[in-house]
This record gives sequence, structure tokens and C-alpha cells, in this order.
Amino acid sequence: MNTLQISLLQANLVWENPTENLAYFTKKIEELPSTTNLIILPEMFSTGFSMNASALAETMDGETVAWMKNMAQQKEAAVVGSIIIKVITNNNTVYCNRLLFVFPSGAIEFYDKRHTFTLAKEHETYTAGTQKLIVTYKDWKICPLICYDLRFPVWARNVENYDLLIYIASWPEKRVAAWDALLKARAIENMSYTIGVNRIGKDGNDYDYVGHSIVVDALGNALSKENNEDETAITLTVHKNEQNSIREKLGFLNDKDVFEFR
Repeated sequence: MNTLQISLLQANLVWENPTENLAYFTKKIEELPSTTNLIILPEMFSTGFSMNASALAETMDGETVAWMKNMAQQKEAAVVGSIIIKVITNNNTVYCNRLLFVFPSGAIEFYDKRHTFTLAKEHETYTAGTQKLIVTYKDWKICPLICYDLRFPVWARNVENYDLLIYIASWPEKRVAAWDALLKARAIENMSYTIGVNRIGKDGNDYDYVGHSIVVDALGNALSKENNEDETAITLTVHKNEQNSIREKLGFLNDKDVFEFR
């Protein structure tokens, strides 16, 4: 597919209340156009950015994963968002801030947040991921990442020739200027459509969030309203052929450095 219609849901999450958050997102997803191909939710969309993992964590067979599958199948669109997942290996329990990319078929690919947010002591609760994920969906190569990952450009470096870069987040108001700037920087340096989906409202730790969810093109131009601080659904279409033409004309990705992780 040359085009991909994407819907971003910027919402005021109810603190540590999956029941209310899933009911809210069910309604909002049902209201989206039937032509939408990809629905993107914020980081920890069912609970808010909570460190209360032992009480809130689910397994991959849990209610929220089943809900995501149901929404994807109903809308015939992929659904993306992160939730708190409990993983038990060799009688050892760990928790992950896990992004799920749920296909309309019900198939799932996942990414565990690489850069846990040390300022909030996320690293003391959640086990960091080690693998970057590139999803192929409707002939688009998509790189989905989470919040704090935005500050680390080497991890997002477009060595895979992906077409779309996604960040889902709980990014607070006090540092939203960095969010705005870094999303455009990641788009420009990777010559890729870049999407940021953030929440709004106040969480249980009294932190304020103002959204600023956005779609940016490969040249750093905003394709959706900038600095949007309201509860909103943003739906627009991106065009791979247009992006490929820009890449071919300018050739910047041909000169990129390649880094190795150790």
C-alpha cells in the first residue's frame, strides 16, 4: 500500500483503572472512520504511567491484550499501545513496559521499552528490553518505540529503511518543549514520517500532561495541528511514495553512520 490512514488517540487516562480506560477507548475507537488502518494509543494506556506493577500487571493472555485483539478485529485495523506485562521465567517474575502491535488478524508483535525512565525509577520496577522491533504492516516498515526512547537517537537510527517511526508516551508538561523538538529531530535525521502520541490530564503522582500528539513528515513539517492539548482523535493519511521521492532526491540516508550496540 502506498497510503496508510492513521488515527492517534490523545486521552486523559484514569489513574490505575483499566476498566474505565478500556471503556473510554472502546467508545473512541468505535467512532473512528472505517477506513482507518492503524490506531495508536498512549504509553500504559490502561493504567497511566504507574510503578505499581505487581498490582496492575497482566499476562499476554490477560484482559487488555484480549481487548486489543477484539478492537483490531472489529475495526480491521492494527492497534498499538503499551501495557504492564508480567513475565515468569524459571520461577522468576519480571515486569515489562511492553508495546503491543496487534494486527487485525489477532497476531501480535511486541517491543519492551529499551530505555527505562530512571528519573522516575522505572528501571527499579521494569526490566528493559534489548531488541528493536520493525513491524511490516500493509507493506509499510514501522518502528514503534516508547517515550524516553525519544531521547536516544542511535536506538532509532534508520538502518532498516523503515517508513514510519512511532513514539507512544506519558511525557509530562514540564518537559514538553523537548518532546516537540525531538520528534521533529527524529523525523529529519531518519527521513521518516514520525508520530508521537502522548496523554493529557493529571496522574496519580500529580504530574500534568498536555499531549502535543503530532504527525511529522520526513522534512520535519507538522502534518497535524501542533501543540494540541485537548482530548482528541487525529486521523490522517501518510503517503509512502511521496516520502520515497524525498529520500531519493536528497539521498541523506545513504550517508548515515552505522553503530554497534555492546
